[in-house]
Amino acid sequence: MRTFGKWLGRILLALIVIGAALYMWKREEITRVMAVNSLFDESKITRNFSNMNEMFLTTSVPRGEGPVTPLPIGGPLELPEGYDAWVKARAVTAIVVLKDGLLRHEAYYLGTGPDDLRISWSVAKSFLSALLGVLLEEGEIESLEDPVTRYAPALEGTAYDGATIEDVLQMESGVKFNEDYFDFWSDINKMGRVLALGGSMDGFAADIDETIAEPGEMWKYVSIDTHVLSMVLRGATGRPIAELLSEHIIAPLGLEREPYYVTDGFKAAFVLGGLNLTTRDYARFGQMILQNGAWEGEQIVPAAWVAASTRPSAKTEPGASQYGYQWWIPADARPGEVFARGVYGQYIYINKPLGVVIAVNSSDKGFREDGVNSANIAMFRRIAEAAQ
Repeated sequence: MRTFGKWLGRILLALIVIGAALYMWKREEITRVMAVNSLFDESKITRNFSNMNEMFLTTSVPRGEGPVTPLPIGGPLELPEGYDAWVKARAVTAIVVLKDGLLRHEAYYLGTGPDDLRISWSVAKSFLSALLGVLLEEGEIESLEDPVTRYAPALEGTAYDGATIEDVLQMESGVKFNEDYFDFWSDINKMGRVLALGGSMDGFAADIDETIAEPGEMWKYVSIDTHVLSMVLRGATGRPIAELLSEHIIAPLGLEREPYYVTDGFKAAFVLGGLNLTTRDYARFGQMILQNGAWEGEQIVPAAWVAASTRPSAKTEPGASQYGYQWWIPADARPGEVFARGVYGQYIYINKPLGVVIAVNSSDKGFREDGVNSANIAMFRRIAEAAQ
């Protein structure tokens, strides 16, 4: 019995030593996986959303050497009834309201501040759409009807083989992908663990081999489609997304702080949700879109692309929110309404006829509950009307 005890003790000691060595060897990866597992914890979510660079690999998106473009201050805004209750219910952390380019309202909540670089989540998709429009006009991409495999040959023989750039832009690739954030084993969460462990997002996309429909046949929101767009843009230009976005979108806007992307282990930007900006800088981007792609006398994004990308073109269900080229349009859209949206309550709402842009960041764990998105749009409309 004493011999067995010694033997067991030695095994336990060996396991402890091996475990310690494994931790030291893979410490960064293990730390990132732990961060992913606690990213949305009630006590951590708000701070996490303003400090993603502490948990993930990142790359800067240079803001350029130009001066900050000012946001002139307009008159105070009388906020609509129910605003305070909405802020609390939706765990809003920041809101910036522009009317005709003037800053009419700005507020920060839950211990956050104006200098926070906040995670975009899927709002980042609309930035990539704008970049694609620029590169299309410059001839780097010949046509939206080109197959994605023309620029991303690693996708040949995968579920994406046969899909066009436009199919992917409209979330009509037809690939099988589970987007349930609350299912630990969903594809979106598996992708998050690949990201945390420093794996390859390109490889993850190339491993998708099942489809649920022919490309262009039906609409289904699939975030990995946006990563495929980044593979197309990188393949067409031979340059990283952060560099391209900096040159064509970020630097011309004169942002206040230098943004960054979360990346995988191969320095590929997490384009479907990993962009981090201040809330005022999200509003600057929205104002540029409202102005048909123009900013400070310069045409940043082609006006024709802004029009095409923000109109409902995807095969969404009747009565549901509509979709364009990585932009959302309300189900009951009024003329000139469009918005970018990310999980947990990130928005850039644009109302062209009223000249209003509303940028919102939140840490709303109830974002998927029935009616939440519609209630948010309703509040944005009331704010826009109050700004008149």
